Amino acid sequence: MNENVFPKNFLWGGAVAANQCEGAWLEDGKQPNITDVMVGINAPEAGLKWNEETKKWEMALDPDKVYLSHEGIDFYHRYREDLALMKGMGFKCFRTSIAWGRIYPKGDEAEPNEAGLKFYDELFDEMLRLGMEPVVTLSHYETPLHLMTEYGGWASQKMIVFWKNYVTTVFNRYKGKVHLWLTFNEVNNSYFAA
Repeated sequence: MNENVFPKNFLWGGAVAANQCEGAWLEDGKQPNITDVMVGINAPEAGLKWNEETKKWEMALDPDKVYLSHEGIDFYHRYREDLALMKGMGFKCFRTSIAWGRIYPKGDEAEPNEAGLKFYDELFDEMLRLGMEPVVTLSHYETPLHLMTEYGGWASQKMIVFWKNYVTTVFNRYKGKVHLWLTFNEVNNSYFAA
């Protein structure tokens, strides 16, 4: 065996996160996620304010700041041409994440947002058509903001029910398209507001 040659089934590809590239932050029913109020890696306070009356965080975007996730690279509208470029580079796989807020806009709804599900159906279909294996991260800092402001985020045990609802929905919807799943990106970097 030649040690300088990748095995035939080696998955050569690239990776992004939905919040880094999709943009379209409030389109087709999507609601804000945690990264939509951040202007830096650890700066959620830039787009949140504490409400003393309700004792909850509220979204308060600063018009003088740039929130990169709001536009990204407009992958939401341009994914077909972006994937074609990846195919041209010889990608055999592509790792992305699913924006939880596209599937369950607030995170605690009983029924999913069909427009969000449809977007990922079309994205995965296009990847498969181009011969790229979808590799999907379930949570890459895309927890719906409502779950933090209403329940305190992952400090609340209620999150387990919301998480289970979300992952069950996407597993069932994409089970014939996605075979490689990751749970949380860099779980040790999760931010908890006190």
